[in-house]
Amino acid sequence: MISVLNNISTIIFDLGGVIINIDINRSVRAFAGHTNLSHKEIYTKFEEGSWSRDLEKGDIGPDTFRQEVRRSLNSDLNDEQVDRAWNAMLVDVPISRLELLAKLRDKYQTLVLSNTNAIHLAAFNKIISSTTQGGVINDYFDQVYYSHELGMRKPDIEIFSHIIDAHELVPQETLFIDDMAINIMGAKSVGLKTLHLTDQEYLAELFSR
Repeated sequence: MISVLNNISTIIFDLGGVIINIDINRSVRAFAGHTNLSHKEIYTKFEEGSWSRDLEKGDIGPDTFRQEVRRSLNSDLNDEQVDRAWNAMLVDVPISRLELLAKLRDKYQTLVLSNTNAIHLAAFNKIISSTTQGGVINDYFDQVYYSHELGMRKPDIEIFSHIIDAHELVPQETLFIDDMAINIMGAKSVGLKTLHLTDQEYLAELFSR
């Protein structure tokens, strides 16, 4: 069996669902607890509204996002309550996963490419800090790229091209790992090797071979 790691020199990781354990239902439940809306209605409003994607792309900032949440949910949630509910989906990062990432840097160039936002990023680093007694996500990678800072988001070709150009990557020697099929398709369109990760525990198995 040919390994996806054959002839790979760079690995690009997604964060949520790959490095960080996430559960979107936790946020749905948290918002529902502040409103008279059902879980399904909450989920639908976030799916149909553009504001979460606009936040990820940096087209709007956290203040506008919070206002849009309040307006859409017809709720008087304060900023802290919005942030707490929004961040509820971020579960944890096992220390074993971080230890694995630290080891991988000895063999590969490792990068992060994440569709994220300023609210989640602050929460990410709090989780990392509490897990490692003071570390941040950046400590475990050669470079990190966040959609809201770049003004681009996956699966658009431009964001993958930006990373390839910035690091002069050879696509055939670069592995992109993501938990969403649509992002895998975007990476394939620019020639990157890909791994659609549906089980985070597979990472340890993959790199132990």
